Amino acid sequence: MKVLDLRCTHGHGFEGWFASSEDFETQLAAGLVECPVCGDTGIVKLLSAPRLNLGNAKAPQETTAAPAVAAASAAASNVPAELSPEARWMRAVREVLAKTEDVGDRFADEARKMHYGETRERGIRGQATPEQTEALLDEGIPVVALPLPAALKETLQ
Repeated sequence: MKVLDLRCTHGHGFEGWFASSEDFETQLAAGLVECPVCGDTGIVKLLSAPRLNLGNAKAPQETTAAPAVAAASAAASNVPAELSPEARWMRAVREVLAKTEDVGDRFADEARKMHYGETRERGIRGQATPEQTEALLDEGIPVVALPLPAALKETLQ
């Protein structure tokens, strides 16, 4: 298994896992490798150091209490100490997806029904044309565009 450090033309960095270097090249040529943040298929492989599996190696001892406390705190909260902007964006998008109902192309109608009290208020998401979005805003109905990466439009593995 090859783990490659990749970057799209917009500067988003991410990892890709491939069976071999040839597998990566084949998928790249077919346009199958895309940025999980923006969906860009202009991907380049970055230089990276090999990863070594040293099964018998022991972790170095902490020499001061501060790093040990920080590591324990991060482990206890299950949150990485430092997330990249891309990782923070993906986490926020996943949270929006989890806490909203997808109403598809009925978005403008559902937003109006909620605004005028015809149905219960809830978090919704869906698709609206630029004209529908402008009309909703003119009616005083708040709308926020949320471009979703293609990777999040499908079932997550």
